[in-house]
Amino acid sequence: MGAPAVVPLVAALALLAVGAAIAAASLRALSLRRREASLGSLVAIDAGRPAVLVSVRHRLEGRPDALRGTPDGGLVPVEVKSRAAPRGGPARSHRVQVWAYCLLVEATTGRSPPFGVLRYADREYRVRWDAAARDELLAIRAEVDRPYDGRATPSPGRCARCAWVDACDARVLAR
Repeated sequence: MGAPAVVPLVAALALLAVGAAIAAASLRALSLRRREASLGSLVAIDAGRPAVLVSVRHRLEGRPDALRGTPDGGLVPVEVKSRAAPRGGPARSHRVQVWAYCLLVEATTGRSPPFGVLRYADREYRVRWDAAARDELLAIRAEVDRPYDGRATPSPGRCARCAWVDACDARVLAR
């Protein structure tokens, strides 16, 4: 009597496990849809024909991974990173990238986005876009425009591995 009763029990437990997995996947998909809806409707995505945003004034051009429309008609840029979120929160360079997209949205549409979104594989952040973020981004942009001041210490080893060796005025290697 023990062996025949075990088979239906195992089958019932397997069916229960499959049902629980399907329910968990459904809840995750529903949660993702709700999170996406809170950001607004999808306006553009960087696949196929992405939206290129341009600011002649700031000499910037970029393509956010996605643009979301807000209920009031504004746009929110979304940057997607395939890696897990850093332990201490978003990397500064990632925040600066999202700020640049916010500036480009502002310059292109004439409307300032309330925030930008930085989405990692395991977590998502709303990156503030306010006067302080704008000032910090423009200070970085101004630094990039300054002439090279010779602070680099070029060497054959470093220059050989550098992606910018062909455009660098401090390179050691011959063209």
